[in-house]
Amino acid sequence: MIQFGNSPLTVEDPDQPVFDGLVAGLVPGIRHVRAERVECVELRMSPIAAYRLLGVGPADLDGTVAGLADIWGSGAALLREQLSETATWAERFAVTTKFLAARETTRTVDPEVVACWERIVADKGAVQVRELAELTGWSRQRVWSRFTAQVGVTPKRAAMVVRFRRAFDLLLAGRSVAEVAVACGYSDQSHLHRDISAFAGVTPGALATS
Repeated sequence: MIQFGNSPLTVEDPDQPVFDGLVAGLVPGIRHVRAERVECVELRMSPIAAYRLLGVGPADLDGTVAGLADIWGSGAALLREQLSETATWAERFAVTTKFLAARETTRTVDPEVVACWERIVADKGAVQVRELAELTGWSRQRVWSRFTAQVGVTPKRAAMVVRFRRAFDLLLAGRSVAEVAVACGYSDQSHLHRDISAFAGVTPGALATS
C-alpha cells in the first residue's frame, strides 16, 4: 500500500506502527490497517514478482508488516511525492508502473519454485506437496524448504491462501456457502468456515450476506 495523502496508515497490533506505505507478505492471521482518509495505490503481486520488485524476498519480511521506506528507502518518498502530484488514476497507475520497472532486479526464484507456485495457482490451491515433488523432481523436504525460503510460507500454507482467495471472491459474488465449499474443494462447510474465519476474521455467512 502506497499512501500519498496526508493521513498515515496505522497497523492495528500491540505496537500500533504508523507508516506512509507498507508491505505485507503472505503472513498468517489478520492485519487491520486504518487511516482517517485513505489516498493510496494498493498492489497485489505474486510472491514470484515480489521477489524481483521489492528488493527483498517475501521470506525476508519474517511474517511482519514492513514500512515501505524500510524496503525502498528514499525511493518510497519520491514515489509518494510523484503520486501526490498526479490528477487521475490513470496517471497514478502509470507512475507506479514506471517506478516498479525501474526497481526490477535480476533476483530470481528457483525455476522449480516458480513451477510449484504456478501449479498451486492453476489448481486453485487443490494440490499436495507430493504432487509438487513429482513436478520438480525434488524430494518433498527440498520442495518444502526451498519454497518456504523464497516465497515466505510453506507450500501447504500457500495453497490454503490461494484456495481461500477463490472462496472469498465467490462468496462476495453471491454464491452460497455450500456451493463455495464444493467448488473450492473444502472437505465440508466446517472446513470452509475455519479457513475463512482464520484468514478474513469473519464467518462465510457474514461474507455471503455483506
